[in-house]
Amino acid sequence: MPDFMVDWFEMEPWGIALIVVLVVAFLALVIWRGILVHRQRISAGSEDLVGKTAMVRNALQPEGTVFILGELWTAVSEEGSVEPGEKVVITGVDNLVLRVIPSREKK
Repeated sequence: MPDFMVDWFEMEPWGIALIVVLVVAFLALVIWRGILVHRQRISAGSEDLVGKTAMVRNALQPEGTVFILGELWTAVSEEGSVEPGEKVVITGVDNLVLRVIPSREKK
């Protein structure tokens, strides 16, 4: 037996193989999930709001406020005035002001 080995620590080859397989499987899973997450579309920031529906809080004549995702935003209607309680679709974002049009769906 080599000098660096001790009598109280012995391991069977199948045990070493099992540990190696488990470590490789874990690393493969982590890398695979990392690749999937990396491919996802970024959904953060005001640019992500374009195309979503908001509820008008203060009348848009043409400027007012809308409520979306738990936040109040200043909005400007591109198609005339919109009354409180109506839904609007966000068409763009200029700084922190949303550009909106009335939604075609019912309340």
